[in-house]
Order: sequence, then structure tokens, then C-alpha cells
Amino acid sequence: MPKATLADVAKEAGVSPATVSRAISNPDRVKPDTLRKIRQVASSLGYIPDAKARALVSGRSKSIGVVVPTLDSPIFSKALQAMHKELSKQGYQLLVASHDYDHGLEELAVGGLVGQGVDGLILVGAERPPSFWKLIHGIPTVLTWCSIEGQDSICVDNVMAGSLIANHLLDLGHRNFGVIAGRRANNDRQKLRLEGVVQALRQRGVTLSQANVLEHTISIFGGRAGCSRLLSLAQAPSAIIGLIDILATGAMIEAQAQGLRIPTDLSIAGIDNLEFSEHISPSLTTVHIPADRIGALAAQRILEMLSNGTSPIITTLDVELIIRKSTSTLSLIT
Repeated sequence: MPKATLADVAKEAGVSPATVSRAISNPDRVKPDTLRKIRQVASSLGYIPDAKARALVSGRSKSIGVVVPTLDSPIFSKALQAMHKELSKQGYQLLVASHDYDHGLEELAVGGLVGQGVDGLILVGAERPPSFWKLIHGIPTVLTWCSIEGQDSICVDNVMAGSLIANHLLDLGHRNFGVIAGRRANNDRQKLRLEGVVQALRQRGVTLSQANVLEHTISIFGGRAGCSRLLSLAQAPSAIIGLIDILATGAMIEAQAQGLRIPTDLSIAGIDNLEFSEHISPSLTTVHIPADRIGALAAQRILEMLSNGTSPIITTLDVELIIRKSTSTLSLIT
């Protein structure tokens, strides 16, 4: 006997193929009675080995869509691994997409996942255009790293992360700072970390010149380029903050290539506490961002939403200053 098709389900249920298709991809847009009938017919006609067909019968695709800015970042990889571990316990699979910090590409990626019938979404960051929120209306969604009122979120205090690293360097006597940030357009994490740095400096009477704040691609090369520019200033900074460990590591490589001793000649610090940060020489002072906990809690939250339809909850995780060997007191600088 040939396998039943979408057209067979539509004919038996007395609806159009478009209605069956809508029941598969956007069940919220189908009347409850019609949806129930379509599911009953699909079940009676037998199993079709297709993810959407399984979703049609059960009402669930058993898949969660996750969209991250980039797949190159170790911190997002760590979060994804934790999500996978939690979701797989409940029989869910992870569908992953990335958008290279482009909101337009993110909307396309999310639209594709929605079209595949994912049961929920996990996203990074909160800053998005109004059209985006319309796209995911009615779909259980958890934001990570940053939060927005009225939306389930597992976040960290990025402002505090910037403040912690700035205050540490201020305590060491530094007053002339350089900052290397990732591209801040469409990246609220970088904006908030910089805000924390600026606030901490201002509160202690230090002004951060715009010339000392540079944006580069988040890469070792970007960190090297930023450091090279900062060191060429007439008054080169005594301390450089990379708003992500990768940029700070690139800055360290460039400074050492120019013959500077870290931290004797220049203090460098980052944010994220990526695994390699402890093992480079000198080890990197940084702020720990609990990526694995973000991933695990985001997965647990989306499962709770699917099971119980809970009200929006915002969970903010602590960040922690990790002092290592790449920073020292200004008095030691020769």
C-alpha cells in the first residue's frame, strides 16, 4: 500500500492541502476543531516517515530551533552543547542556524526554522526590529545572554561584566585605558559591556576617549589590529580591555610581537573566561560568563514552557572576576 500523502490527508479531512500544510507549520492559525480532525485523519491513515508528518500526528515536532550570531565562537559552542545535553534527555533534537550578526539574516534563519515546524526557539540577545517579534508571535521563545521585559530570558549582567574588569584595573592604578570591542551594531552584549566599562571609569573620575574605543571583527586578527592602533597613539594606554577574550588574546599577541612584556609594560584583560584563557602565557585576567549554565537553563526553560505554558521569567546569572597573570599594578610598569 502506498504511503499516505498530504493530499490524502486533506481529501479525507475535507479540507484543502493548504490547510493541512498550515496545520503542520503553523497550527495556531488553524481552528482547534479543524486541527483536531486533521490530526485524527493523519493518524488513521498511518505513519509517514517525515518530521512534519510526525508533528502532524502528535502535535509536536520534538525539535527546538537555536539561532546564534556565529558558529565560530567557543562560548556559543559551549552553550549549544549544554542545550543539546538537556534537550536530548527529553527526546528533542536541536536545529541550529547562525546569522553573522545580521538581523536580516537572522529573520531568514528563524523563518526557516519556523517553517520546519520547530516547537520552540532559543535566541541570543534581545535587540531586534519590530518585524522580528511579529515573525515569532505565538512560538515559545527563550532569549539568552540579554533580556527584554515580558520575554523569557536566561541572561547575564553584561554591564556588571564590563564594570568588574574596569574596576579591577582602576584598583591597580591604571587611568589610561584602551578598549577593543566587537562590532556593536546588532550586538547588545558588546554595547552593554562597554557601557559597564564607561560607567565604572566615570564613577571614579576617569574619562574614556572615543579615540581609545575601537571596533573590530571578533577574531585574533581583530584583537591584534585594535592593539596595534592603540599602541600607536601619542599617549598609548597602560591597560587594554578586550570585550571578549578572543580580542584580548589577539591584543596580547600583538603587544608581545612589538616587544612589550605583559603585564610589566601593558596590562590586558578580557571577558568570557574561555577555556584557553587560563592556558595562554601569561594567563588572561577575565570575567567568567557561565555559558554552559546559560545553555542548560535555556533548554530547561523552553521545555517548561512547552509543558506548562508558564508566565515569562527573567533569570540573571552571576558573573565573576577571574584575576590571572595578564594584569598588574601601574607601579610595576617601567
